[in-house]
Amino acid sequence: MENQARGLHAQLLESLGPAITAGEYPPGSVLRTDELAQRFDVSRTVVREAVRVLESMHLVESRRRVGVTVRPTEEWNVYDPQVIRWRLAGADRPRQLRSLTVLRSAVEPVAAGLAARFATPEQCADLTEHALGMVATSRGRQLDAYLVHDIAFHRVVLRASGNEMFARLGDVVAEVLSGRTRHQVMFEDPDPAAVTLHVQVAEAVREGDAARAEELTRQIAVGALQELDVLAP
Repeated sequence: MENQARGLHAQLLESLGPAITAGEYPPGSVLRTDELAQRFDVSRTVVREAVRVLESMHLVESRRRVGVTVRPTEEWNVYDPQVIRWRLAGADRPRQLRSLTVLRSAVEPVAAGLAARFATPEQCADLTEHALGMVATSRGRQLDAYLVHDIAFHRVVLRASGNEMFARLGDVVAEVLSGRTRHQVMFEDPDPAAVTLHVQVAEAVREGDAARAEELTRQIAVGALQELDVLAP
């Protein structure tokens, strides 16, 4: 029964979350527990569990004698990976991708420069491994395999920066990269120039060349924005 309840809770969350982030329930909308339970054919306990998760994301707030109110968009936890996933699944995907890619362009070059100063030998080895993995999977429409190395590469850069705030953005970057692939906002094969840049970033970090690592990573970010101009204008 407990597993079934968790399954119902997850299903309800996957219905309500995307509906809220897509604007089907605009800010200020009031969701009533009894009505949700009846509409989705679940218990009020399941509804309350789902609402608690939505509250943790700052998408809604519960008030006695009022109900569950959808919060203003500017109050949402837009860094929550699940919120990012839901927003990328909606009609506002192009703007979301651009917003997140601009965030990456502001953070990742600096993180790469720091990584060149602070990365451990193990992190340098991991960067090289994943850069070469990206090369190996960059042809023949292997986007899912490529994505695994791409995500891992960027996580290592952010962690190797030595800055815990940057490191925590690893999940955000993972959702952006996954969303591009999941929603086919990618060419059938990755841009060869971008793949080469990742290899060069790994080399610059390994050699301790902070300025070069930062500049090469900035070129990756610029390229990602240019791709969006073509694929998600």
